[in-house]
Amino acid sequence: MTGSDATPSFRLAYVPGVMPDKWVRIWNERQPGVPLTLTQVPAGAAAERLLGGDADAGLVRTPVDRSVFSAIPLYTEQTVVVVPKDHLVTAVDEVAPEDLADDIVLHPLDDILDWESLPGRPALERPATTADAVELVAAGIGVLVVPLSLARLHHRKDLTHRPLRDAPESSVALAWPEDAKTDQVEDFIGIVRGRTVNSTRGRQQPPARGESADGDRGGARRKPASGRSADGKSAGAKRTGKSGRGASKSDRRGKPRRRS
Repeated sequence: MTGSDATPSFRLAYVPGVMPDKWVRIWNERQPGVPLTLTQVPAGAAAERLLGGDADAGLVRTPVDRSVFSAIPLYTEQTVVVVPKDHLVTAVDEVAPEDLADDIVLHPLDDILDWESLPGRPALERPATTADAVELVAAGIGVLVVPLSLARLHHRKDLTHRPLRDAPESSVALAWPEDAKTDQVEDFIGIVRGRTVNSTRGRQQPPARGESADGDRGGARRKPASGRSADGKSAGAKRTGKSGRGASKSDRRGKPRRRS
């Protein structure tokens, strides 16, 4: 089978915490003949998977190496601290780094936040993963600082979270290898940017079945007969409304009286 004969498809990688469901639903509505395959990859492995050809594009955490990737920033997440439900900081709506001075702040090896100085006291060992760190928080070993989406992903009934101010933030971007932009990548860019299906900035989609490219069902529009407008009236005639706009003075006041 040649490349031109192959059925088009789109492979999208995404990192933990990212929820691509809405964009995937729109893709399936607009591209029913082009299957989209979703693959979750660890945040630290996303670049390698994209460069290795395992996916056409990815929803990844920034920063992105712009020497090899093109990327479109999508959103920035709030940073929160995950604590047991009986922790003291649950009494406030927002936490400051100094509020964690007496706590062990866990720092997993797969942490995606770019810390200059982690608040609180360091643990003796770094947990291997964020999931492992959440288990330690539940056991009362310490607290954990993560983007909000990861706190929700690893939600437990015995844990809660509060916003942490003055902390590093994590942003999400759509990225793809700079030299491997396909038509399907362009279509997905249009979706994440909120373009409509007929947007001039996106790729032109084929018309619906039984509909011509200009939106006229059943074929091209008929041209009006020579000398007549599309509504069948003489091309030179002016329409008059209730206000008499377009009519002459005599038309509005009746015929002029003859002088005796």
